[in-house]
Parts: sequence; structure tokens; C-alpha cells
Amino acid sequence: MRKSIALFLSMLLLITVFCVGCNKQSEKTEPDIAMNKVTDESFKRTITDANDQVVEIPQNVRKIAITCHGGATHELVVLGAEDMIVAQPTMERFPLLMKIKPQFNGVVDAGSFDNVNVEELLKLEPDVVFAFCGSEKGNTKIKEVGIPVVTMLCGKANIQALKNEFLTTGIILDKNDEAKKLVAYWDEKLGLINNRLSRISEEQRKKVYYAGGQLLKTEGGQWWINELVTNVGGVLVSKDMVSNGVSMECSIEQLIGWDPDVIVCSRETGKSGLAEEIKKDPRLKDLTAIKNNAVYDYPLGAFWWNRPSPEAPLGFIWLAKTLYPEETRDIDLKAETKKFYKEFYKYELSDKEYESFF
Repeated sequence: MRKSIALFLSMLLLITVFCVGCNKQSEKTEPDIAMNKVTDESFKRTITDANDQVVEIPQNVRKIAITCHGGATHELVVLGAEDMIVAQPTMERFPLLMKIKPQFNGVVDAGSFDNVNVEELLKLEPDVVFAFCGSEKGNTKIKEVGIPVVTMLCGKANIQALKNEFLTTGIILDKNDEAKKLVAYWDEKLGLINNRLSRISEEQRKKVYYAGGQLLKTEGGQWWINELVTNVGGVLVSKDMVSNGVSMECSIEQLIGWDPDVIVCSRETGKSGLAEEIKKDPRLKDLTAIKNNAVYDYPLGAFWWNRPSPEAPLGFIWLAKTLYPEETRDIDLKAETKKFYKEFYKYELSDKEYESFF
């Protein structure tokens, strides 16, 4: 009997010790879990943006707001990250993009550039905001409420800087392979153009004037259009003009004095027609470009082909074929365009859609 009682007391003591131990372990685990959660949430990484600013961002970026128009949305689409977008300016000016990605119809517009709606952004809780590198006022507002801002080049790009931006965006989105594939595509197509046109002498290079939506609105040598024209063997007649902004005004006398061989016109309003207006302008009747009927509206695909964006190599090919049709006759622009859309937009472009670009 005494042995039974002793055994029972021993077992009771063991159970008590075990329960106390469990309670202590439970009490110890809760703060440990909380500490792990804090550690995970505060685990950051840094990247360098278009303004050469080091920006601290979450390790895992899942929600992105965009406050610029210059192709940032298109970068996310071709990298396969469009579902991360929780806010962006309306994409109605790009009807083909809206057709490719109809879900953009329901995306919140939280403003753009310096006119941003910080309250709306706070509701959406983005991990990162992609913003124009020149929107200092708007970007400061966003930073002040604690949201990381990564600046993008938009229209202020050059070829190498834009390729670097693709790679940086790939790192942010965990889309490194996709970004490297896009950069490789750029290198391949620009290399193809260079191979065809490298033997053109300086004397044979076509003089090009760029009309940025209006006859006398153009760009100087420090901006994208000079990169575009130069890399397809042309000479931008306004290359020596300098301005603080991307675009500038020239005079009708300057344009006549330059006497360009070719005039290309922006369609950033989404409408064509400037080329026809220029052809009919009596002040320009003696220009070489007018005499040779060499005035063209630039194509508009899912983005403007005359502006920096992932599909810009198609704009390079178009201009190369426009300036030097004989040297580039073996390059099939239609086939190249369809291939790009299938590979990067995951979209089968129809013949009718392709023709609408022009």
C-alpha cells in the first residue's frame, strides 16, 4: 500500500514538473515569436535609384504604386509583375496596353509626378512607389509618410542607363532572369542595326529633325532622341541645342537652316496628323524632307516607339528602316514586332493591330 502511495506521489510530482515546464516553455516561446516577427518585418535591403540615391526597401516587395507615366508600368508588365501594381496613372492613352492587360481598368489612380494623393497611397499600403526622378516635390511628400520611393528615368534616359534600370527593377521585383532577358534582347537588336549601318560614311548619314508633338518643339543632344537617331546612323540637326528640360523650342529660321533630310513626328497625344500638317506648311516647301516626302509620324504600339521603354528597340528598327531602307531590307519589322509582343507581353499581336501602329 505504501509503495502504491509513493508511486502515485512520484507520478504526480513528475506531471506537475512537466506542466510547469510546459507553461514556462509557452511563456518563453511567445516573446520569441514576437521577436522573430519584428526581425522579419524589419529585414530590409538597399538599391540605388535613378537619382543615385540609396533607397531602403522591404526584402519582399509585393505591392507597388506608380506615380509616373514614362514606361514604368510597361517595365513591370514585360517583367511579369503587373499583378503587383496597386496604383498607377490611367493607361487610357495606351489602348493596346489596356487590351493586353484589361485589369488595369480597375487600378486606383493616386496621382502622378508632383500631384500625388498621399492619403490614397497610405490606404493602399504599397511596399514601394516608383516615381519620376524629376518630381522632387511629389516624391518628398511620399517619403514623409514613410513609403520608400524608387525614382525612374522616364524620358530622361539613355540606352545604358535604361538597361541598368531594367536590371535594378528586376532585382526589386525578384525578376532577375526576366530583366536579363530583356537587356539581352536590346543588345541583340541594337547590335543588328549597328551591323547593317556601321559602314555608312559621315557624309552619307541622314540629317533628322524631330518634331515633339508640335512643329517647333524638339530635343537637344543630351536627351533620348539623340540616342535614338545616332544609334540608327542619323544625325540629329538640333543636337547642339541645350535646355534644362527634355523639350525646347526652335525657330522656323533654325529649322529651315538645318534643312533636314527626314522629319519624324511624335504621336504622344495618341493621334497622328502632324506629319501631314508639316507637309502642307508653305514655309517649309523648300526643305529636302518636304521635297522627298520624307516626313513621318512615329509609330505608337503599347507605348510610344520614340520614347524610352522596354519596346523601344522596335522604334530603333523602324527609324533605321525609314532612313536606310536598302541597308535594312532584310529586317522584317512586322515579324520582329510580333515576336517581341509574344515573348515579352505574352500577347499574340494581329496583323490589324500591327498596322494600327502606323
